[in-house]
Amino acid sequence: MRAGTAFAHGEDGRAIERFLEAIAAEAGASPNTLMAYGSDLRGASTLLGGRLAGADAAALAVLGEAWQALARATIARKAAALRRFYGFLLDEGDRADDPSGSLPRGLVRRPLPKILGHDEVDRLFGALAERSGEGASPANLRLVALVELLYGSGLRATELVSLPRAAIRSGQPYLILRGKGGRERLAPISARALAAVATWRALVPPGQPWLFPSGKGHLSRVRLYQLVQELGAEAGISPDRISPHVLRHAFATHLLEGGADLRALQAMLGHADIATTQIYTHVDSRRLIELVNARHPLADASRTPPCDGGSRVDAADPPAYPAEL
Repeated sequence: MRAGTAFAHGEDGRAIERFLEAIAAEAGASPNTLMAYGSDLRGASTLLGGRLAGADAAALAVLGEAWQALARATIARKAAALRRFYGFLLDEGDRADDPSGSLPRGLVRRPLPKILGHDEVDRLFGALAERSGEGASPANLRLVALVELLYGSGLRATELVSLPRAAIRSGQPYLILRGKGGRERLAPISARALAAVATWRALVPPGQPWLFPSGKGHLSRVRLYQLVQELGAEAGISPDRISPHVLRHAFATHLLEGGADLRALQAMLGHADIATTQIYTHVDSRRLIELVNARHPLADASRTPPCDGGSRVDAADPPAYPAEL
């Protein structure tokens, strides 16, 4: 479908609500984040006469001109919201193009992604094991397969819930996925994830097109988010610390900690730009800095201070990242 004709006047509101629902379900976006994204997108829609979802590059250039009097950080924030919105429409097949390249660019301070520690992952899988013993219900066997794929393969929520029934085959330790922007990638599948999927798939009717069916379609992102939250609660993990996207972040960070190559990680995650993948090096660096601050002999304030009067390294202030990350 062509940009500018895919959405009639008045359809922006529905597209924006679908987008907000998706980022709430996939990334566990907070109410404040959802409010900010909604405000920025609706404001842009008003400036474009209700034609934001179908806007072309020329229309977005008009937005940039309208924002000129705003602070640089505000412009960068608004542009980042629109980039994410158009990425969502592209993923959903509502657009065949992404016009956001004409939006103004800038740097904003972006918090490092939430991740789970190894102890929290152990607790999570401990809770999962309690659900998956002998005589486990179909719902629990499905949950095992879902979580194994989230943490073991780093799948996006949308990719996971929409997997075809035949996507994962016995003896094939990888998935071929079509991710953002139509890019294909290989996602690894562990032996335990293959076993979990095989156990679950045996319960899925042969004529069913989806691996995780629900009603007339497949499992929704919202339901996946709810299932992960419920499991996290059983494992004693705070609701604001866990979501399907947090498990994807944990997959990436723990692989990097284990010595994975950044380029290999980029390919597994399906990032077009390695700068997006490099955020995980900052997560790992923060962990190392915190370790030095806590365990290094000179971290004790009662010891002799450094001769140059320097202070401890502060890891609290994250680096600036491109707004589109």
